[in-house]
Amino acid sequence: MSRRIVIVGNGPAGHRLAELLSARAPDADVTIVGEESVPAYNRVLLPSVLAGRLATQATYLARHPEGSVRVLTGVRVVSVDRHRREVRTGEGMTLAYDDLVLATGAACFLPPLQGLVEEDGRTSKGVVALRTLADCRLVEDQLPVQGRIAVLGGGVLGLEVARALTERGYGVDVVHGGAHAMDRQLGPAAGALLATALDGLHVRVLAGRTATAWTGDRLVLNDGSSVSAGLLIVCAGVVPETSLARDAGLRVQRGVVVDEYLRTSDPHIHALGDCAEVHGEVSGLIAPAWEQAEVLAGALTGERRAYAGTRTITRLKVRGVDLAVIGAGESEVAGAETVVLTDPARGQYARLSVLETRVVGAVLLGLPDSVAQVSRLYDSEDAAPNDRLALLMGWAVPGPAQDPGSLAGQTVICRCSNVTKNDLTTAWLRGARAESDLARATRATTGCGGCRGSVQEICRWLRAKHDQPDADAASSDEEREPPVDRVPPPPVRRNDHRDPVPELLAP
Repeated sequence: MSRRIVIVGNGPAGHRLAELLSARAPDADVTIVGEESVPAYNRVLLPSVLAGRLATQATYLARHPEGSVRVLTGVRVVSVDRHRREVRTGEGMTLAYDDLVLATGAACFLPPLQGLVEEDGRTSKGVVALRTLADCRLVEDQLPVQGRIAVLGGGVLGLEVARALTERGYGVDVVHGGAHAMDRQLGPAAGALLATALDGLHVRVLAGRTATAWTGDRLVLNDGSSVSAGLLIVCAGVVPETSLARDAGLRVQRGVVVDEYLRTSDPHIHALGDCAEVHGEVSGLIAPAWEQAEVLAGALTGERRAYAGTRTITRLKVRGVDLAVIGAGESEVAGAETVVLTDPARGQYARLSVLETRVVGAVLLGLPDSVAQVSRLYDSEDAAPNDRLALLMGWAVPGPAQDPGSLAGQTVICRCSNVTKNDLTTAWLRGARAESDLARATRATTGCGGCRGSVQEICRWLRAKHDQPDADAASSDEEREPPVDRVPPPPVRRNDHRDPVPELLAP
């Protein structure tokens, strides 16, 4: 009898795991159950959908090969019977499993704000808690004819959503309780420069203030002031979806507690992605979900490789602002050499931390030429050049790490869509010779755009390797896919007492 693997959750983490299992264990009986009624999609791209730069279909992840994975959409799992090893759905369906994987993700955190939520748990009129494609439709349906829009939360997602709406012609006020926008990633100097840059893009950041009430057309703040708004979008963080695990008697803290092999307190049940708590941490980023899927696919097919954490690089996907937070970012690293540069007149800021020749952290604002080089040094752990200034200004050439031919095939080039060098090479050999063709084939460059230079380098390398003439490498950013039918929104449930995880949808 085939091994039965049931995955609850059809987000990026669950989809990627199913994709890997179909390749590594083709005889396994893999079923993935998704509560949303649309195919799996990349949440990183939601702000691009709001801006009108991407159609809904452009966010969809690649379909599984026919017959390899059973996908149930619009189906909600309501209980787990650990003794019988079965899950039951709201429609009365029973699915037996040998291994169960919880990839239930996270829900929007709704602050205890007067007027934000109705008695039935749904958000009030004029309020959207943004997490899904259906929520994007809600925003679209409620966009005011004129006036300003308010965003509650000045983290990565809040700023990306705010900028997306300014691209639609709206002025946006971002209310953030921290000392400055992205205060979890940035220090005061970088935060101030970021606020200035955003202000020039019609995004006003009101930091150091909290909201106390929503009146339907006005957001009241704790200092007695208020913000007039035709729509309020909540991006105040997320709470891991752990109710299914908790009801099943699994160990739960902030998230579903798992070990280094992604096993829960029940050895037949695993968890990964935004719902999982690994080494005491809940991620909220997409890159750890990709890597956890790799580890768990190995564990379920006989490979014993522990998850040791993910090397993270966060790119703010805001047109007109180039910001990357790499590794430790602005956090102090014991024993590290730290170099800080700031040029307020040009809106530039850099902080680089090097420990024993290795880049361990960086913040780069307004310095796009340095991001690729510093990111590669961080990923590869190669020695940083002695001329730190040249590196930060984008003048230094790290050496062989920049040569596409020296990169391993599994090197991730596009973090937003988890596109590797092998993926790009395969698409190129199948005829996607221009950057725009590669974008359509693999989704590379369609997220934050930070990988565009690397994709172009790989194109040039492949042309030279295969002695091919140059192709039209025009960007596909302005190409629009046809619109598709949208789906009705699910109800938004009030969250419980748990602390929210900061909303970090960047790669």
